[in-house]
Amino acid sequence: MLGAMAELQATGDHLTLHLTAAEHLEGVHGDIVVPMSSIRAMRASDDLWAELRGIRAPGTGIPGVIAVGTRRGPFGKDFAVVHGKGPGVVVELDGEEFDRLVLTVADPEGVLVELTGGPPSGGERIR
Repeated sequence: MLGAMAELQATGDHLTLHLTAAEHLEGVHGDIVVPMSSIRAMRASDDLWAELRGIRAPGTGIPGVIAVGTRRGPFGKDFAVVHGKGPGVVVELDGEEFDRLVLTVADPEGVLVELTGGPPSGGERIR
């Protein structure tokens, strides 16, 4: 079982990706706050490693074990907080520093219900 890990929290008009102290160091980044209006879609994923794209720069990575930090490529930038091979959530953004947030969570469907107020349908639209 995984210990403490990153969490998504919706507060008012913003979504915050709260990182643990270790993840702050691993990802060379602080918490990420985005307006709810910039969220294009949210979805659960059973294979977060398949969701990762680009190269890690900066951050920490051991394939199949940990990927925390900025991912860069022709698409722009994503921010990943992936631990182990568990499930997680992908948040797609418009007009923000990062195009996507990819993170491990113990109960992706529960997180989507909590953040959207309804059951996940494979690509939850927040707006």
